[in-house]
Amino acid sequence: MKAQPDYSIYLVTDDGCLQGRALIDCVREALEGGVTLVQYRAKTASSAEMYAEALQLKALCDSFNVPLIINDRLDIAMAVGAAGVHLGQDDLPCAAARKLLGEDYIIGVSAHNPAEAKAALQSGADYLGCGAVFGTATKADVQKLGTDGLAAICKAKGLPVVGIGGVTADNYREVRAAGADGAAIVSGILAQPDIRATVRAIAKISQEFAK
Repeated sequence: MKAQPDYSIYLVTDDGCLQGRALIDCVREALEGGVTLVQYRAKTASSAEMYAEALQLKALCDSFNVPLIINDRLDIAMAVGAAGVHLGQDDLPCAAARKLLGEDYIIGVSAHNPAEAKAALQSGADYLGCGAVFGTATKADVQKLGTDGLAAICKAKGLPVVGIGGVTADNYREVRAAGADGAAIVSGILAQPDIRATVRAIAKISQEFAK
């Protein structure tokens, strides 16, 4: 059985947060700060662009011994040897992805309520991405879940839960206090002027919840 990664500080990439900086440089700073998992998300990139960038990120993440997850794209994940994929409710169903990928890949599924969380568990997901906890600028159409909704999913989860949506260093503690195993953070890391220091601040809070 594959080992579960450390979900505590889960960086999700978004080119719109970089403020002119190179993605690879920003991710390196985040890893130096203590990010424990990286998801490569590039909604507007071509397959060729995704493949090239994912290869770079895979080599970088490997140098820090941090797993790389690819958003949506099973083909890119397999092509670059990533640790796994993250699937939304409108993506390929988890059970179908599991048939293609096998048991060695990590598969995360977005869940916005307990029913979706239960379905993900039954379909073979390894972890849940639940939100939007605080609302989010990167996905305007996502309804707010809130910390109470997150806590309800965590209580009945059966799987590791990562809270996502508007998470920052200032409210990270609330996500963990709701019972989540970690938080997926986008602009709360990548849009900050000092990425390394921001992640270190989050890592310090994370230590309060270390088991």
